[in-house]
Amino acid sequence: MEQNLLKILQNCKTKRHLNQTHLQFLIHGLQNNSFVLPKLITISSQLDSLDYTLKIFKNSQNPNLISYNTMIKCFIGKSHKATLHLYNQMKALKINPNSYTFSFLLRCFESFEALKDGMIIHGDVLKMGLGSSVFVQNILLDFYAKCGGNLGSALRVFEEMPDRDVVSWNSMIGAYMARGEIESAIGLFELMPERNAVTWNSLLSGLSKAGNMSLASSVFERMPERNEIAWNSMISGYLKMGNLDAARSIFDQMPQKTVASWTALISGYVTIGDIESARSVFNQMPVKNVVSWNAMIAGYVHSHMFDEALRVFHKMLVDGKYKPDQTTLITVLSACSHLSSLEHGKWIDSYIKKNKLDLSVPLGNALIDMFAKCGDVENAKAVFNKMANKCIITWTSMVSGLAVNGQCREALDLFDRMCLEKIKPDDVIFVTVLSACTHGGLVEEGKRVFDQMALQFDIKPRIEHYGCMVDLLGRAGRLEEAVSFIESMHLKPNDVICASLLSSCQIHGKGDLLESITRKILDQQPSNPGYLMLLSNLSASMRRWADFSSFQVAMRQQGIEKVPGCSSIQVGNIVHEFLAKDTRHEKRKEIYGILYSLNGQLKAVFDSPMSCENFTNLITAF
Repeated sequence: MEQNLLKILQNCKTKRHLNQTHLQFLIHGLQNNSFVLPKLITISSQLDSLDYTLKIFKNSQNPNLISYNTMIKCFIGKSHKATLHLYNQMKALKINPNSYTFSFLLRCFESFEALKDGMIIHGDVLKMGLGSSVFVQNILLDFYAKCGGNLGSALRVFEEMPDRDVVSWNSMIGAYMARGEIESAIGLFELMPERNAVTWNSLLSGLSKAGNMSLASSVFERMPERNEIAWNSMISGYLKMGNLDAARSIFDQMPQKTVASWTALISGYVTIGDIESARSVFNQMPVKNVVSWNAMIAGYVHSHMFDEALRVFHKMLVDGKYKPDQTTLITVLSACSHLSSLEHGKWIDSYIKKNKLDLSVPLGNALIDMFAKCGDVENAKAVFNKMANKCIITWTSMVSGLAVNGQCREALDLFDRMCLEKIKPDDVIFVTVLSACTHGGLVEEGKRVFDQMALQFDIKPRIEHYGCMVDLLGRAGRLEEAVSFIESMHLKPNDVICASLLSSCQIHGKGDLLESITRKILDQQPSNPGYLMLLSNLSASMRRWADFSSFQVAMRQQGIEKVPGCSSIQVGNIVHEFLAKDTRHEKRKEIYGILYSLNGQLKAVFDSPMSCENFTNLITAF
């Protein structure tokens, strides 16, 4: 029975299956078996929360050293305080730790940089008489080297070791390389009585990461045998330095090219913007894996070729050899967001549900962002509410999603809820909330949020926060207050803030203030290209053609050329791209007709109508 239940336990894939199997152990009285308990603890920690695992351990009778070691191992990277508590409990019960106990403890403390706790363990190691154990000494050396970069303590352990093996030397060389002490690392390397592949790779990888490719090349040439890690370290090093020719030369010399090598080369070409060469390498790959597919999809997204990113994703699905992972889906969702392709985004949402993929925080954030940018706020809310764990990016994405879809009051309410739940906001979410207040006309609320940022959360305002406040006050017609606010800023206003203020002056008919601000701008920075562009546009919108002409002349003299705005949208399977005042699209007459109609409706609703002249001129041109 015991062996049968252990086989069932090993095959457990879900929490429910684990609970059923655990119940069978309890029914047959095997829960305290010294062989069963460690396996039950291990499987439980992999499938369920540590709370359930800890209950299993606490309810067991007389757990032995192996059970304690297994439980301590489960806490690595999760809680060093709980680990220390278990260790103290062991000592109180007179259960003597062994070298594995110390190994798990130090690995746990290392992940939390708990140096003091590690030093206590070091003292216990000496008391237990394990100071001469090469295995334990290597663990201590590695702990000091990685825990806050305590190189002095690591070196002392190394020098006091009665016996050293190749692991000891490798750890010390790795510690020097991690701290950038290349000369010390090479000096130790030359003193080594024997070297293995790890030694060579460690030194080579460290030199490549440090960008010292001349030394790396020298070490590479001296290597008695070169494995995949060595070749890939050289390729990665040259790619990091932007030397694609050298990286390609090493790649071409490789006796056996691995998927990692091909993928590294793809990423290198993507980094320098050579997407065609990246695709050429991708197409030549004899074997691909999910990482190489991800690299190519991410490459197109990085190059703003979002429709191509979706095409590669489609080919990946048709190929069928590798299923998309979370990285794939997050990258593709980014492409959907930029294209406003709700159809593709919904398909990915369905794919996640159908395949019962975990809704990780990054994946949930990507879904919220996609739905919000595609205008589907309800689905964005559904994802947000479904997420068990949320980070500040989750909240920011949802607040932004509500704001850009016109639900500004709801965006502010969500931010207030976040603060009530004791989640500390960052400077980015304050930009988002202030922007929501601006677009929702929530002046007093915006002023309250701005004050809250500095007074309650001790966040120093950036130029973006100031810009939102000036825009908020300007849109509300509180221009004198906006000017006073700018004068109180600890930063100089940029062209965005000036543009916002000037635009508000124009909208609200504050001609005197507009003239005054324009003169100040020209007196202080007469050659600033951003301001010249701004004043030129403003003069044109106000039909002040003499001023417009003079600004245009000044811009031409400085070689300033206005780049037209561009946007894209997917309709069916076609991505349509538009420039500002576009005259190329085949449906241009119908599009401008609709715009003209909308403008007429806006004129009927608002007191300050927009001019229809530009639309009329464009329509008659066709």
